[in-house]
Amino acid sequence: MLRMSTLFLRTLREDPADAEVPSHRLLVRGGYIRRAAPGGFTWLPLGWIVYRKVEAIVREEMDRAGFQEVHFPAMLPREPYEATGRWTEYGPNLFRLKDRRDNDMLLAPTHEEMFTLLVKDLYSSYKDLPLSIYQIQTKYRDEARPRAGLLRGREFVMKDSYSFDIDADGLQASYDRHRDAYIATFDRLGIDYEIVSAMSGAMGGSASEEFLAPIEVGEDTFVRCTAGDYAANTEAVEVAAPEAQPTDGLPDAVVADTPDTPTIATLVDLLNGRDDLRREDRDWTAADTLKNVVMMLEHPDGTREPLAVGVPGDRDVDLKRVEAQLAPAVPSPFTEADFAAHPSLVKGYIGPEVLGEESASGIRFLVDPRIVDGTRWVTGANEPGRHVVGLVAGRDFTADGTIEAAEVHEGDPCPRCGSPMEIARGVEIGHIFQLGTKYAEALDLTVLDENGKTRTVTMGSYGIGVSRAVAVLAEANHDDDGLVWPRAVAPADVHVVVAGKKNGPQGPAAETLATELEAAGLEVLLDDRVGVSPGVKFNDAELLGVPTILVVGRGLDSGVVEVKDRRTGEREDVALDVVVDRLVEVCAAG
Repeated sequence: MLRMSTLFLRTLREDPADAEVPSHRLLVRGGYIRRAAPGGFTWLPLGWIVYRKVEAIVREEMDRAGFQEVHFPAMLPREPYEATGRWTEYGPNLFRLKDRRDNDMLLAPTHEEMFTLLVKDLYSSYKDLPLSIYQIQTKYRDEARPRAGLLRGREFVMKDSYSFDIDADGLQASYDRHRDAYIATFDRLGIDYEIVSAMSGAMGGSASEEFLAPIEVGEDTFVRCTAGDYAANTEAVEVAAPEAQPTDGLPDAVVADTPDTPTIATLVDLLNGRDDLRREDRDWTAADTLKNVVMMLEHPDGTREPLAVGVPGDRDVDLKRVEAQLAPAVPSPFTEADFAAHPSLVKGYIGPEVLGEESASGIRFLVDPRIVDGTRWVTGANEPGRHVVGLVAGRDFTADGTIEAAEVHEGDPCPRCGSPMEIARGVEIGHIFQLGTKYAEALDLTVLDENGKTRTVTMGSYGIGVSRAVAVLAEANHDDDGLVWPRAVAPADVHVVVAGKKNGPQGPAAETLATELEAAGLEVLLDDRVGVSPGVKFNDAELLGVPTILVVGRGLDSGVVEVKDRRTGEREDVALDVVVDRLVEVCAAG
């Protein structure tokens, strides 16, 4: 039994100054966690109980699926990560250190390399496969701006598992087993989630999906079809490109003076207001303008590469989408110094004729998939105050390739059925990857097949944010008064509050009830503090968020106690002689 009189707990009336989201604010105020360092938190007794319950559910579902648990150290040698290129690719996000012998070490952000080497050390035949092993381990990433409490820290706990198969069919089967196990896990935790298509990014591989909890404070943006089952992280949305059109017979492009057009809207108005620039078939729109954005790609090895991205002018370039497409390179804005180093670029009037690897600038030029052959565009003429009108893709310019880089808009057509899509925000709680052979090839993980031939093993990687799940549960289950935990992860089943005079009968009665509840198999938090007002006790009970609150107060004289459902706010007086049985039923119902 947990007793408030001796529990290592101090609740707070005021929000912590650095708390930006409800989960951070309430977990600190409720005495679940305390900040130890930027991006690092200490778990206090109530928080550690909740965390362990989340971890137990994750472990039970992994074991139920037939996956086997192992455990690696968090501090690892450089060499395996050097072999896969991730010592460099992780860039500043990797915690690097040296031992006393000057050997390079790291604090692991993930363990693909170590799992691969472990299997290589022990297995050599196709008969050993398939294999799925997992761990629940602390990870480290040197986030530039740790924020939002447990949602984005430098130290966090993740369940990571890895599958090893002889071929792609085996990988698909292992991937599906993990997917089903994740569904079972999040269903048991009581977390609402969406499964969305995602980018593999620096992880590599052929396919991946994210499990996102739809929460407004989430850093991920995703879309879902209003008419079907399509859902994707905006980084992974694929544009339904139009069919290419013939270029024969289209009017020649013309260069026109376009003064006093500081915005695309003013440019479109000018075009439609001049007879010599109007289209013959319809008005020009912002979507007919071609916006060419130059940026600098920062590669993990420190090299910098200029890149130009062309998108329809009614959209901006989404740098998160660019980064997802080109990982591990990170895009950054083109500076004045960069423009000075590329004098062929006229800022604000950049056109395709000076872009491309074969152009005078030599800058790689990638365009949105909507920019197909035969489409007509208005774009910069590389001269101040002038634009090219009617520039035809495939006739007047050719890009070096395409890139999904334009921002996604609410109402954009679903790439599968064409119905409008809606946009939502979410927090990533799980991610599953079909890695393929990237890590096996880098680390020479092979087995002999049934014909005695050497085969490279194909792998999958699967992660669940265990500590993050605690924050997500808090984020999704709170009200103005405090936390409202789902019963599966709550620090107790029943919070017993003694609300009476110091030497009144309420204290002994509450002690008896708490003991009987515990004997009946329930977890009990007893607020037996002396000298603390009932108002403070009630406020703490609301803040801590145990799903059932039992108040032993003035009703005791009439032989009743009050039972409150923290989730619904419903209250009822229950006779003292039946309240234990009643609460056992309530807790069993979930």
